[in-house]
Parts: sequence; structure tokens; C-alpha cells
Amino acid sequence: MDDYGPLLVRLVLIVPTCSAALLAYFPDDRATGRLNAVASFITFLASTSLLVVRPAPTAFLIVDDVNVVFILLNTFVGFTTSVFSASYISHEIETGRLTPAYLRFYHAMYQGLMFSMNLALLANNVGLMWVAIELATLTTVLMVGIYRTPAALEAAWKYFILGSVGIALALFGTILVYLAASSAAGEGLDAMAWSVLVTRAAEFDPHLLNVAFVFLLLGYGTKVGLVPLHAWLPDAHAEGPTPISAVLSGLLLNVALFAVLRFKMVMAANPGALAPGPLMVALGLLSVLFASFMLYRRHGIKRMFAYSSIEHMGVITFAFGMGGALANFAGLLHMAFHSLTKSAIFFSVGHIAQIKGTQNMTEIRGLTVSHPVLGWGLVLGVIAIVGLPPMGIFMSEFLIITSTFARQPALAIALALGLLVALGALLLRLNGLAFGDPVGSDARSQASFIPMFAHLALVLAAGIYLPAELVAWFQYAAGLLG
Repeated sequence: MDDYGPLLVRLVLIVPTCSAALLAYFPDDRATGRLNAVASFITFLASTSLLVVRPAPTAFLIVDDVNVVFILLNTFVGFTTSVFSASYISHEIETGRLTPAYLRFYHAMYQGLMFSMNLALLANNVGLMWVAIELATLTTVLMVGIYRTPAALEAAWKYFILGSVGIALALFGTILVYLAASSAAGEGLDAMAWSVLVTRAAEFDPHLLNVAFVFLLLGYGTKVGLVPLHAWLPDAHAEGPTPISAVLSGLLLNVALFAVLRFKMVMAANPGALAPGPLMVALGLLSVLFASFMLYRRHGIKRMFAYSSIEHMGVITFAFGMGGALANFAGLLHMAFHSLTKSAIFFSVGHIAQIKGTQNMTEIRGLTVSHPVLGWGLVLGVIAIVGLPPMGIFMSEFLIITSTFARQPALAIALALGLLVALGALLLRLNGLAFGDPVGSDARSQASFIPMFAHLALVLAAGIYLPAELVAWFQYAAGLLG
């Protein structure tokens, strides 16, 4: 199997690239949704092979025990979201919100987004990773503005401006890392390769690394949606197609955080460098507290869950900032559970917006009465995202709080307060959305329920029982994160 390793890695990139080109020119618009789902499934199958096949790193690509966690999650949620997209976007065409001319464009851009995210995760070169994340930014900007309404174009423009500022800061930080590495590893590709940076980080100038990490955390933190760099995220979620909201919250935020973690590993390997943990803890905790209180002020359902994404990315950043085997393990679990749960919630929200013809929560009531399957699916999603047992997020949040309390009780109390505030806000909103007398349209959505319930079933199963192999895998990856 090792002989096929390089081919399998390339397939994870080649399939979405070729699919994007094919979808852009495919003559039958109606078949593009199915082709998008098939291509995403093939990419997922290729990524699963990386569990057993680990080709040697090259100058540009690498598969290791850290990025394989992210790449599997990325391709799986990418596949399930493509299944949801097929029927969702077709419904948007039928109702006139999108014209048929945009159907091929949407699915081609979707595969382009999957390629850029996969490339960022597999890149062994810090410059190539930066290019991939910038490509993901540009692709999602086009998709956020696809409805061509004034609000959608404003959201896309805000995303483009703030994303570009963030990516520019990340570029400056990347250049500083290269300068720090080139004095020890020599000029050229070696000074930009993760496999070299991590092993030789102790030889780098710690002062350059310190300045570089500040720029990298601020730059990529903009893409993660950390407060106060979050302003683009609620608008992008509210105005873009719902499947893209699922990809943004469930995948793209993780990719940006992955870049931060890669550089955190370099910092941790240099004894003279600044400890990256306190900066990550501060931004993570600020994000949790700010987003939790802002949940009470939201009236749009997609905008509300966008702030929930900011909150949970804050929790994950906080966990990785605390560091250590247990906190990192809990952070990885929380990242996986949040990706599955939040994408499932956005699948549900997509149905709701199509049925009711609005995102305003005052015009959405009694979903469990008018649409029982959809209503109870939303209930399960909210129960999962607020961290109630037996859903998996309860376990990951419990581990994060207990591991923090053992070292910094005050931080654990502040984090728990933020989580309780968010719990109250979401349960309060859920009460009106799901229960009581129905309000609004009783139309039916043609989008598939299968991806939503598949994700929620996985989160429920993980909350009840985690296989020993999965625990060992995540524990090993957590140990590498420092």
C-alpha cells in the first residue's frame, strides 16, 4: 500500500480540482448537484486511506498524525454537505432566488473550496498553506455573494476586506518565520517546510518567532472568527447560501485554526520563544464571553448560530491555548463534535428558511407542530450544541473545564459562565422556535434530512461511547500539539 501513498494524497487534491473544471462546463445543469456529491464522496474515500497509508513528506505535501484528523473531518463534512447542497440549491432555483445560470457556478465553486481547504491541510510548505487559505477566502467570497442582493454583496465585500487584512497579517508573520528559519535551515524550501521547522525550531531566533506568532495569531485568527476579529462572520453566514454557512462553521474555521496550531508547535519547540498559550487563552475566552451575551440580541436565526460558532471556536482556541495532553485531547474532540453539530444545525436552518421564507425568528414558531421531523431535529441540534448530556459536546466541554480548573480555577469559572450564558440564550430561542402555536408559512422543503440526522447520530453515539482506537488516535495527536 505504501507505493500508492503519494497517489492517494494527490487524489484528495486532484478529484476536487478536476470536478470543479468538469462542473463548470457540464452541459446538464440538473446533474451538477449529483456530480458534486459523487466527487465529494470519492475525495472522502481517498482521505480515509490516509489512516493506514503515510507517504514520506515531500517539499510541498505532508501527511502526519495531526493533519489527518483535520483532513478526514473536512472531507466527511464536505461530502454530507454536498448531499444537502444538491437538493437545497435546486429548491433555490425553483423558487427563483437563484437563476439556473448560477447552478453550475455554485457546484464548481464548492469543489474549488474543497480543494483549497484540503491543500491547506496537506501543505508541508508555509507559503503554500497561506496561498491555499487565501484561495479558500476568495472562493467563499464569491459564494457568499451569489444571491446578488444588496445585503449579500455587502456581506461578501465585508468578508473580502476583513479576510484580506487578516491574510495580509498572516503573510507578514509567515515571512518572519521564514527569516527566523533561514538562518539555521538555509534559504529555500527547507526554511518553509513544516517537517524541517518543527525539528529545527530550537535553533531559530526566538525574538523573530515571537513577533511572527503575534501576526500569525491575529491574521489567521481573523479567519477563525475570534473576537475582536469576527465582524465578517455573522454577515457571511446570514446572507450566503445555507450549505456555505455549514462549510464555513464546520470546516473553514477549523482550517484557519489548524494553521495557528502548526505555528504553535514551532513556538513550543523553541525554549526561548514566547509561550503561545496565554495569547490563545485570552482571545478564546474573550470570544466565548462576547459571543455568549450577543446571542440574546440576535433576531435572525442564521446570524444567531453564527455567533454560536464564534463562541465554540473560542472554546476550542481556549483549550489548545491551555495545552497539555488532556486539554488538547478535549480541544480535538470539541472541534470534531462542533463541526458535525453546527453543520447539522445549519442543515436544519436551511430547511426552516426555505419553509418559512424568512430568517426572522419572530416569524418562526411551533416547528415541532407544523413540521415535526424538522422541529425535533432542531431541538436535538440545540441540545447538542449547548453541551447537554448525553451528546458528545457535553463530554468535551466537561474535559476542558475540569482540566482548566486543575491549573487555573478562575479561568475555568469564567469559561463555565460563558457556556451557561450561551446555554440560556439558545434554549430561550429554541422554546419559541420549536414549541407553541405554529406561525408563518407551511411550505415544504425538498432538501434531504439524511445529512442532518447522520451528523446528530454520530455526536450522540460519541457522547455515549468512544471506541478505544479513536481515543488512542486523538490522544496521540494531542500529545504532538504541545
